[in-house]
Amino acid sequence: MLKLLVDENFDNTIVRGLFRRNLMLDMVRVQDVGLSGVDDPTILESTAREGRVLLTHDVATITRYAYDRVREGQPMPGVIEISTNASIG
Repeated sequence: MLKLLVDENFDNTIVRGLFRRNLMLDMVRVQDVGLSGVDDPTILESTAREGRVLLTHDVATITRYAYDRVREGQPMPGVIEISTNASIG
């Protein structure tokens, strides 16, 4: 099963919708695991350690740090970037 970590500023409407579709979804929010306010590289390190894919709206900075991890040969389970303009449904 896909394990997700939801970025701090991610739209909770989407999170609630995902849970409504699948109550067994393995998804935690950054703020629920003590990572509120930490920098992007630390978030990505946590996803790698936990084997989680990051769910984010942050297309500005997170991509750069994710590519850095890949280039450096560090574990990088993945990032799913969803535009803030994407329709919900």
